[in-house]
Amino acid sequence: MDFRWLGRVSYEEGLALQNKLVDQRLEGVAPDTILLLEHEPVYTIGRTRDRSSLISPESLPYPVFETNRGGQATFHGPGQLVGYLILDLNAYGKDLHTYLREIESILIDFAAEFAICCRRKEGLTGVWIDDRKLASIGVGVRKWISMHGFGLNVSRDLHGYEAIVPCGISNVTMTSLETESNSEVPIEEAARRIEPFIRAGLDTLRT
Repeated sequence: MDFRWLGRVSYEEGLALQNKLVDQRLEGVAPDTILLLEHEPVYTIGRTRDRSSLISPESLPYPVFETNRGGQATFHGPGQLVGYLILDLNAYGKDLHTYLREIESILIDFAAEFAICCRRKEGLTGVWIDDRKLASIGVGVRKWISMHGFGLNVSRDLHGYEAIVPCGISNVTMTSLETESNSEVPIEEAARRIEPFIRAGLDTLRT
């Protein structure tokens, strides 16, 4: 499994790299690859007719990209750790529900490293602390090769969410590792520390 820390990249650059790696994984010329990065500010939304989560698309402060993951609008930007998982799910149980729950488990276990107690919320994908959302998850699959993954809020600066209804969930409050732990967490440190949690979590799915 290949882990790569990319630093800050545009959404277009990250998506192009994902598509390239998915093609290479399908051809068997690339290993399972985990991309860890942060994006320039951007809103993304899944392929859906209901775009009400964008509230006022014409007045958003950052660009919007429609993408092939599931779900409503979310924000990516500096201070958020994004994980893109390019995996051959034939080797990880070939079950999207189980795969999504394992990503949640990875993030819950990682947050515990900062003495943050997270949980799942019935009927909703993501990681929660009571009614505060710490991480969003959305995946896409092509011939059982996965792409996209998670966005884990690290920084206290969450202003990008103010112009949308995050993931289409009304009255949700977004939170972060720094807010909940009351400590400074450099994004690159978070990327380095989450790697063993991803490895361990995915190992539980191997068939």
